[in-house]
Amino acid sequence: MEFAQICDRAEFDIATAGPVDSSPLVGTWINSNPDTNGIARLIITGSNADLSVHAFAIGPDGIIDWGTTDGKILASTVTSRLGGGFKCLFDFGFAETYLLGMIAKGLLVLAQFHSFKDGSGRMDYFVREYYALTPQL
Repeated sequence: MEFAQICDRAEFDIATAGPVDSSPLVGTWINSNPDTNGIARLIITGSNADLSVHAFAIGPDGIIDWGTTDGKILASTVTSRLGGGFKCLFDFGFAETYLLGMIAKGLLVLAQFHSFKDGSGRMDYFVREYYALTPQL
């Protein structure tokens, strides 16, 4: 067996494995850049291995509700059961956006991959922004 990197060599007993804990990702995340012209807020909900991502972006007339999509929880390490990140796709028909997020130092680091599918000639682009978890009231 070959491995892509040394941490992939970890021994893992699938018989005792449980679902990945989504709790570190769950909550309302607000963009740390008040002048963003991209995603302003994410609401992430989930339990056990299920995750939903609801995105709100900035538009010319205010907030644009992207709706909710299913997310895939990613563990923090190859043997961990603690959610350290997620990935999801928003498909708008004319364009699609892949979101890859990870928790780092208490922030959500969100990589956004925007691709156009409508033949308009607009360039695909990448954005990385940082989000803070809003406190529970």
